[in-house]
Amino acid sequence: MILEMRVPSPGESITEVEIADWLVEDGDYVEKDQAIAEVDSDKATLELPAEKSGIITLKAEVGDAVEVGAVVCLIDTSAAKPKGASKNEAPKAEAKEAPKAEPATTKAKETYASGTPSPAAKKILDEKGIAAGAVKGTGRDGRITKEDAVKATPSMGSPTGGNRGESRSKLSMLRRKVAERLVSVKNETAMLTTFNEVDMSPIFALRKQYKEDFKAKHGVSLGFMSFFTKAVVRALKMYPAVNSMIDGKEMLSYDFCDISIAVSGPKGLMVPVIRNAENLTFRGVEAEVKRLAIRAREGEITIDEMTGGTFTITNGGVFGSMLSTPIINPPQSAILGMHNIVERPIAKDGNVVIAPIMYVALSYDHRIIDGKESVGFLVAVKEALENPEELLLDNNIKKALEM
Repeated sequence: MILEMRVPSPGESITEVEIADWLVEDGDYVEKDQAIAEVDSDKATLELPAEKSGIITLKAEVGDAVEVGAVVCLIDTSAAKPKGASKNEAPKAEAKEAPKAEPATTKAKETYASGTPSPAAKKILDEKGIAAGAVKGTGRDGRITKEDAVKATPSMGSPTGGNRGESRSKLSMLRRKVAERLVSVKNETAMLTTFNEVDMSPIFALRKQYKEDFKAKHGVSLGFMSFFTKAVVRALKMYPAVNSMIDGKEMLSYDFCDISIAVSGPKGLMVPVIRNAENLTFRGVEAEVKRLAIRAREGEITIDEMTGGTFTITNGGVFGSMLSTPIINPPQSAILGMHNIVERPIAKDGNVVIAPIMYVALSYDHRIIDGKESVGFLVAVKEALENPEELLLDNNIKKALEM
């Protein structure tokens, strides 16, 4: 019996996918539920499992865009599982006869006539990074002399013997969709960015005192994301316009905080969502961040886990970014950018002290978020991070950390 395998719907509103990679070859025997292909949609990369066991015949190539419901392969379910080595195994290449060596006199003559540098000239050319072929020799039979090498200078823009290769690869459907979304944000929103700085000393002190006990009890680290998520939730409640988005001629506001977190996955940027972050404890936030990050990195994230979100947090600091202008994640209206933490001199109580400082950036859609709200929101985040015990932990650290 020949089974037609069709592209399943990876999610609502998705009409086509792209064959990112075949994990099997044409004519292979596949087992039921074995991953046979990776398919890209405009939101995620998903694995396609075999529906039955049998011999597979591929009907689409890597890079093909295929509609949902289209046949991408056939499986002959009546075929018996082969024993031993696969008959599709490529035969070993036969040893090729070694080319006969040319007479030494002929080879030497050809090399000599092509402009061979003398040993002293070769050393000078190597130090200058100049290829012998770029120098005209004035010696006997065109030989490059030491004087020729001394006078030789690389021409601006001329190849000097280094690698000059290039490669071309097709962008995945996910990467193309991300590119389209980012360009549309720049073109369709009135995006502005406001900046501030945060003294991370109080959070450093809290983590130093409690992180080991926190991890021992809860199995997750007490990282920065829980503090930032808590600070963002507090600020969103104070400035609800930042937790809103434009829908046609209306502004749609939310009484919940679904926080998208940008993570780097094997196929590019992924933005899974922490649902109802306002109801999560520090342990709950850290556990969810860890779960989603692992699923994104392993390519297991689903469309549902990346759909929605009312506000985004992105952390370029993990890659060493000092300051950046994050781009809004549509249809949201704002995004908070975290950056690296560097010890810097600051004024504190009339004295100059060294403190761990992080620059933060809020990009927002000025069509519905005014300057007063955007600046106020970022200041509220700064205040919470610089006074976490009172504003995020309700002056009861052990209770808030479930110690």
